[in-house]
Amino acid sequence: MNKRKSVWAALPVLFGFFVMGFCDIVGISSDYAASAFGWSPTMAGLIPSVVFVWFFLLGVPVGLLMNRLGRKNTVLLSMAVTIVGMALPLIHYDSAMILTAYALLGIGNAILQVSLNPLLQNVVTDEKLLTSSLTAGQVVKAVSSFVGPFIVLAAVNWFGGGDEGQWYLCFPIMGAITLVSGLWLLFTPVPKEEIIQHKDNSLTYSFSLLTSLLSDKTILLLFFGIFFAVGTDVSTNFLSSKVMISRFAYTKEAAGVAPQVYFVCRTIGAFIGMFLMARMSEIKFFRLNIIACLVFALALAFISHPALNFISIGGIGFCCSCVFPIIYGLALKSRPDKGNEISGLMIMAVAGGTVSFLVGAANEQAGIMGGALVIAAEIAYLTYCAYFVKSA
Repeated sequence: MNKRKSVWAALPVLFGFFVMGFCDIVGISSDYAASAFGWSPTMAGLIPSVVFVWFFLLGVPVGLLMNRLGRKNTVLLSMAVTIVGMALPLIHYDSAMILTAYALLGIGNAILQVSLNPLLQNVVTDEKLLTSSLTAGQVVKAVSSFVGPFIVLAAVNWFGGGDEGQWYLCFPIMGAITLVSGLWLLFTPVPKEEIIQHKDNSLTYSFSLLTSLLSDKTILLLFFGIFFAVGTDVSTNFLSSKVMISRFAYTKEAAGVAPQVYFVCRTIGAFIGMFLMARMSEIKFFRLNIIACLVFALALAFISHPALNFISIGGIGFCCSCVFPIIYGLALKSRPDKGNEISGLMIMAVAGGTVSFLVGAANEQAGIMGGALVIAAEIAYLTYCAYFVKSA
């Protein structure tokens, strides 16, 4: 494939990262869902868990399924599942149906994250550009995460006529965008990878493979790195609006600025990181950012001031923006012979988003400081990871 065709093939793949960002809507939408159904902070904290638990359950099995279906077909399957889930609230609106929609969003996103990152390798053949390309995908994902609160506000103010009870209309909006993404990819020729057929694709084989990969100390370290990187991301997104509501009595709509600040800073950080990592060691970049991130998390826990809290929330987003692609890239390069399986395992670790349940519980028991200290503990592990992992 020549360079021009490679660029055109990469565009729908990169747009798939926009769909990947829809999971981050759980932050602001949990506020509306909690208000609509009278949920406690702990119950609201379960919403991200309903989404992200599927990454743990499906990561490795989808990696094996991808060996049979191929990467592009697996991405298309993920989008089909997402579209179905996003249509459900239009059929019937109650708490059970909303939770089912969240679950299907999580299932579709789990399949997408397992398959989309390796699919990018099909169109980016230069190994030196892999981490930068993965970071470019994270830039697109970060843009989607930033747009997420606007999608909810559009559902309320535009489609719902200002009625907060119509917040759930954000689901079909996301479904329509997913449909466009799927059709674009479907009709775009993408180079096919070699399909690997395993003699045994059973759950027993999956468990055996999982055990084998995790016996590698580097893979184990990076697995938990992904777990806590995603945990930090989802937890900060989840807690950000609640900081402003709890500490400073912001309304839900006004508090929606907090996750937007987080995602703007994360987008800027990923964009800058995409260029910096092409010029400096990814490990050095990782270490510098994660130390700063820990400082911001501790500031969020112990300092109660609107401007400083916004700065802390944005600082965490900026400094953590490239952690996922760095760790993911290190994992792929450590075992290039097991690309699909490593992808499945690393995306399995995206279940770290369920840590938001602990953040919600800590927030309910000890206030914002409790929730922020859970985030700081996650970042502390990432600091350990940054200084003990070796670059491939």
